[in-house]
Amino acid sequence: MLSKFDYFKPQNLEEAIAYLKENPGTRILAGGTDLMILLRRNIEIVDHILDIKSISETKRMEYTPGEGLFIGASITVNQVAESEIIREKYEALAQAADSLASYQLRNRATLVGNICNASPGADLSGPLLIFNSKVHIAGPNGNRTVEIDKFFTGVKRTVLQPDEIVVGVSIPDVEEGDKSIYLKQARIKGHDLGIAGVAIRITASKEVFIGMSAVAPTPIRLTKLEEMIASKELTPELANWVEEELRNHIRPISDVRSSAEYRLHVSGVLAKKGLTQLLEKGVN
Repeated sequence: MLSKFDYFKPQNLEEAIAYLKENPGTRILAGGTDLMILLRRNIEIVDHILDIKSISETKRMEYTPGEGLFIGASITVNQVAESEIIREKYEALAQAADSLASYQLRNRATLVGNICNASPGADLSGPLLIFNSKVHIAGPNGNRTVEIDKFFTGVKRTVLQPDEIVVGVSIPDVEEGDKSIYLKQARIKGHDLGIAGVAIRITASKEVFIGMSAVAPTPIRLTKLEEMIASKELTPELANWVEEELRNHIRPISDVRSSAEYRLHVSGVLAKKGLTQLLEKGVN
């Protein structure tokens, strides 16, 4: 049984921010896939819930050539997975969205909810990292933008303040020839967080970006490994080297899903597979 709480559905950001300021401890609802489970099981008791789905800014998903893509906080994971422009320009993000849980859950879950939950294994975080995405935040002191690699501060923790709302995420435009891929290993396909997830991007100018989930307290970009790759030729032999070297750049833990040793192993395998597939597409 759900505990009693006040429910408010503002029509604009100003109403939402005012409500948050007046009601400390308010939980924000967009998809609600995690929050409703916590409430039904009485794991979490809340006095106030703020439903942001009617706020116009959160419902916007728009691509502007030369600028990039904006994904509002109410945009569902399925909308991301099925977007033609995302499949064309940000393929790793579409693949990550398509890998998330079941179709029914993806119809409710949101991209912004996935990152605000701040799970180390958040599927959509890796692709957002390799595309240098930014998180757009609104609060009583105005609007601010945070780079995605600065957004996560720890397990289940972000820079978001109690009286702030994530309005959406923006992703810079990419050049023609930019290729990306997302791969993950899970215990049960479509029903579990990844044991490890890797997103790899090779730009038209042959820069390599690698983002990972479930291998550290937060989703991470492997910037030091990227710097090492920058001095090497993009060849099949490089993929073999990355498989081994990547394991020196992550510190996974053992938990109910996997041992640390297996995470190390599968992370290297996924990276090699992803890089190999990108090279086979002709980006080298």
